[in-house]
Amino acid sequence: MDYTKISSSDLLKWLQENLCEERYIHSLGTAECARDLAEKFGENSEKAYVAGLLHDCAKCFSNEKLLEIIDQNLEIEEVERMNPKTLHAPVSAYVAEQEFGVDDEELLSAIRWHTLGKLDMTNFEKIIFLADKVEPRTRCNKCLDEIRACLNETDGLNKAMLKCYKETIKSLVNRDLKICPVTIDIYNYLEDLINVN
Repeated sequence: MDYTKISSSDLLKWLQENLCEERYIHSLGTAECARDLAEKFGENSEKAYVAGLLHDCAKCFSNEKLLEIIDQNLEIEEVERMNPKTLHAPVSAYVAEQEFGVDDEELLSAIRWHTLGKLDMTNFEKIIFLADKVEPRTRCNKCLDEIRACLNETDGLNKAMLKCYKETIKSLVNRDLKICPVTIDIYNYLEDLINVN
């Protein structure tokens, strides 16, 4: 693989050893979906495949290990600590860089922001974000079919992103969980972007 310092077989072996089976299958599905979306939207499909494989590489680390890596090596916003389920994203980017030698900034950024997202994401970053949500190996429900359908419309990436954020906000409200302020900002940004176009 051109984007890592190790072979694809060694990378897959590491993922199998460090992820639970379902997360490993999800990572394969995300990689395949990312590759397909990259081809559809004119982005680098090999790079997307690698980002898909690596996006959750720290997902099965304990919360303690995630926080230790963050506290010792990374700077994250305090609001990112609101939900421990998102801590694996910056750590996965860190592991991709340190463990696998990934030095492509956009690839690392796509891994870094695949959970919360950020304002002004590139199309490549949106592809990894969406592939994580809609890959068919482990993700299946009605709202995901609606998100997948958005990808076939004009301005499909942005429409699919907006649908994702709508569903995320609904889910957080229904479960009485906090909503990260950046989630609201991105939702509003996408609403404006789509309504202007």
